[in-house]
Amino acid sequence: MMLRMDLAYARRFAARWQDDWNSHDLDRVLAHYAEDVTFSSPMIARLTGDEAGTLHGKAALRAYWSTGLEKIPDLEFEVIDVRAGVDALVIDYRNQIGGRVYEVLTFRDGLIVSGFGAYGETPAV
Repeated sequence: MMLRMDLAYARRFAARWQDDWNSHDLDRVLAHYAEDVTFSSPMIARLTGDEAGTLHGKAALRAYWSTGLEKIPDLEFEVIDVRAGVDALVIDYRNQIGGRVYEVLTFRDGLIVSGFGAYGETPAV
């Protein structure tokens, strides 16, 4: 099933994504991801010490995000803006300390198969 990515879908997804993250319920968050997902972020390197900064698979994401929620118990995201691509979307959001982050998510069959976080000069954690 080909996902029809348009701005309306991207906005609905981003609102759900924000609610799921702010619930701190990893099952809700991970429900959006394919088993074979790949995810990259400078925060992976910072929190795990793995300089590659890339995780492979839903189980690896669960372990990383579980650690992240333990270390950042007040984690909260506020979506500022959203962009839609052909099979991807970009979520521009602010985290609990005011850090501005962009998350780029690519979809296949309605699930995220790859993603990455991009950070600017504002602190991220």
